[in-house]
Amino acid sequence: MEEAAIRGHPDARFNLGCEEEGNGNMQRAVKHFIIAANLGHDKALDAVRENFVDGFVSKEDFELALRGHHQAALDATKSEQTDAAEGYHSQGNQH
Repeated sequence: MEEAAIRGHPDARFNLGCEEEGNGNMQRAVKHFIIAANLGHDKALDAVRENFVDGFVSKEDFELALRGHHQAALDATKSEQTDAAEGYHSQGNQH
């Protein structure tokens, strides 16, 4: 799981956060959640929000996680639109 997290897999990063949280290592858990949220993981953003409310995440880190999550969502949307457009044009449709 650690190797997958290092390679940028959001679910693995979120799961490591959950594991660290279960072990009481809140600083490490929060770091994993923030990274996963920046990769677009919705549950990780929820975890960052909850830990912000509980005082484990600073306002600045929470805002950065929100922006990162938002940017990841925009990037995913752009990729889907680009893929759809390329597929449309590769079928001989020109405008």
